[in-house]
Amino acid sequence: MTKAQYLSGRLLLAMPGMFDPRFERSVIAMCIHDENGAFGIGIGHVREGVRLHALLGEVGIDPGAAPDCAVHHGGPVEPGRGFVLHSPDWGGQGTIEVAGLCALSASLDVLRAIAEGHGPRHWLVALGYAGWGAGQLDGEMRRHGWYAAGAHDGILFDTPCDKRWTRTWKAEGIDPALLANVTGQA
Repeated sequence: MTKAQYLSGRLLLAMPGMFDPRFERSVIAMCIHDENGAFGIGIGHVREGVRLHALLGEVGIDPGAAPDCAVHHGGPVEPGRGFVLHSPDWGGQGTIEVAGLCALSASLDVLRAIAEGHGPRHWLVALGYAGWGAGQLDGEMRRHGWYAAGAHDGILFDTPCDKRWTRTWKAEGIDPALLANVTGQA
């Protein structure tokens, strides 16, 4: 496995006291990490006041069978752009596999399939994404801003959003209450 492939398919956890308050207690599903940069979808926070049925209405899709659930805050980049993280049992044009974690779709086709009741078995909708330029995420990790956790079963689709940060740490065998919000340098 190359360094560039290391973070794809993993969960990225914001360290306590991170240098960017926009990412406080964030959990990012890492979709791409290569020599050109990194791309992930935030799964640790929801957009206040944004529900799926309203979002579907805005893009002209009848909600049909879709539950009226919260929409996740995917990240600060392109906050009006939608993404669906889902189980790999569904695929459409532009769907990419995120090794060991899920699949990612950004087309309206997946939203239509969910509304019609024949979409992926598990899914979550997010607006925006977290993005890093070449080498930027690696630098933030060297400054102890992020921790790369495994793709633990049940975290992405079976754990409530507000519990994902804590449960991912615990799945790694780490008690987040014991984490320090300052680090040293050797």
